[in-house]
Order: sequence, then structure tokens, then C-alpha cells
Amino acid sequence: MKPLRLGVIGLGVGEQHILAARARPGWELAALCDFSPEKLAEVSARHPGIPATADADSVIDDPSIDLVTIASWDNFHHAQILRALEKGKHVFVEKPLCLSREEAKDIRSALRAHPRLRLSSNLILRRSLRFMQVKALIDAGRLGDLYHLEADYNYGRLGKITEGWRAEIPFYSVIYGGGVHMVDLMMWFTGGDVTEVTAYGNRLATRGTAFRFDDCVTSILRFRNGATGKMGANFGCVYPHFHQVSVYGTKATFQNTLEGGKLVVDRAPGAPVEAVDAPYPGCQKGELLGGFMDGILAGREPEIPADAVFRTMSVCFAIEESARKGIPVTVEYV
Repeated sequence: MKPLRLGVIGLGVGEQHILAARARPGWELAALCDFSPEKLAEVSARHPGIPATADADSVIDDPSIDLVTIASWDNFHHAQILRALEKGKHVFVEKPLCLSREEAKDIRSALRAHPRLRLSSNLILRRSLRFMQVKALIDAGRLGDLYHLEADYNYGRLGKITEGWRAEIPFYSVIYGGGVHMVDLMMWFTGGDVTEVTAYGNRLATRGTAFRFDDCVTSILRFRNGATGKMGANFGCVYPHFHQVSVYGTKATFQNTLEGGKLVVDRAPGAPVEAVDAPYPGCQKGELLGGFMDGILAGREPEIPADAVFRTMSVCFAIEESARKGIPVTVEYV
């Protein structure tokens, strides 16, 4: 069989897509794209022999390309996904999927009109070896019934939001750009839906800079089964880039800390603590793409199917709305 062909749009994190694709049999890298001439030249020099262009539409419209990966700026995702689906392309998109509930509904409708096509998003924490170990412990019943989860996305890279494209685009959300990972992780751990959220945000850490949006958002989540959650997206923090997670169950508590992962199984002071020692993060940014490509060849659903992406984004939309309005918001699933 002829290899399927892949085009990569956006060559920042998209370079990780190139590396993942090179390792996949049955695929051919057909196009690299970035609207920055400097970025295009820099990445193309590291990956010679692959056609390169600054025109994303030409990649999407190329009838010989079967899959496009979209790692462009967030505000381009919606239009590029719609165009790709309309042109019969499978789509793998960096988070966030898009920037509003209305855009998500557009994408959902386009995907329903092309049921043979696959779509997924790079919610990569599901491939973290440590969090996969935690999920296995939960599924085995080691934590008992989960009743509360806390997940903080500590970005710790202030310059990336006060300078560069995040400060330039018409709208940037720390929930969509980082908190989405924590929402997805909590929903994956619990296997359940969030019904209502309450959120508050501020922009104190970036006061006086070019960044115009909330740099810190804290939200309280209510799950359908009665469990609660707290999710924070803290982009201005003086802290390493880190995913701080606590999962409270009736039998045990998991915590991911800078000192390592641990499972607390006894309430007594000084009781032994079990190490949850799978590597963290223990994954490469392109790992989900590799599995997505394998799934297309095998005719199976991706590891994170489109429905899971829409559900996670639906919760994020509600958090963003609540932070903007200052009121509780019922989650409307797309």
C-alpha cells in the first residue's frame, strides 16, 4: 500500500509532531508549514527534503494529504480544522481545540458530516507514565471512591505570556492553554462529567505588561456523582512548570509534588507512604500523535476520541464564562 501523507502546520511544538511522524511506518511527511519565514527556514533545515510553505491553506487543500496536524496559534485552530474536515482530512490539533462553545459546535457539526474522519487533541498528560500509574491504581480500587480532586497547572514561564504570540492574539485563555490539561486529567481519573463550575481570575502577576487577560484562574467543579474538584491555571507563578495533583479517595490519597509522587494509605501520623515512582512527566509531546496515526491505519478510534475532547473543552468553556461573569455556570456539553 502507498503510505498515507501528513502535513504539519505550525512548527513550534509542531516540530514534535515531525519527530513523532518520522517514527511511524506507513506514513510520509508531505509538507511543513509556518507563516514565520524564520521559523520555517530554521525547522526545515533540521528536516531537509520535506516540502515547506508559509501557506497553510495550500497544505490543507492538497488532495494527496490524508492528515493535518495543527499547531498554529490558538486563534487559527477553528478555521483550519473546519477547512481540513471539509477537504476530507483527519485532524490532530494542539490544545485548545478552539476558543468558544460556538466554534466547538461548528467543528462538531463538520465532524458529524464526515463520519469516516478522525479528530483528536494533544491532551498529553494522559500519556504521562506517572499519571497512567495513578489511573491504574484508581481502576484497581486502591484509592476507593474518589470524592475530591485538586489539579494545578503551574506554568512558571512568565515571559511566554508577556511577550510573543500569547500577548498578541485577540484573546488568550490560561484555561484553554493550560488548565485544559488538568480538567481532562480529572475527568479521566473519575470517568465522570462535571455539571457545574464556579471560577474567579485575576491578572495581578502580569500587571503593567503587554498581556491583557487573566493570568491566574481558580475554579471549583462539581461532578455528577457528587465529587468535588479544584482546578487552577497559574501562569504568572514563581514556580517550575509543574502539574501539582492531589486525588482523594476513601481508601488512599495520591499527591504529585516536586519531591515525587506518593500514595498515602494510612491516616496515622508518621505512617509509611508508598512511592508512585513512574517517571514524570515520562512522555514526549508527540506520543499521542503517533498512536493517532497508528489508529488511522488500523481503522480504530484514537486514544482520546473526539467526544472526550469536546467534553473537556465544554467544561473549560464553562470555567471561562464563570470567571468572566463571576457566577456559577452549568456545563453545557457540546
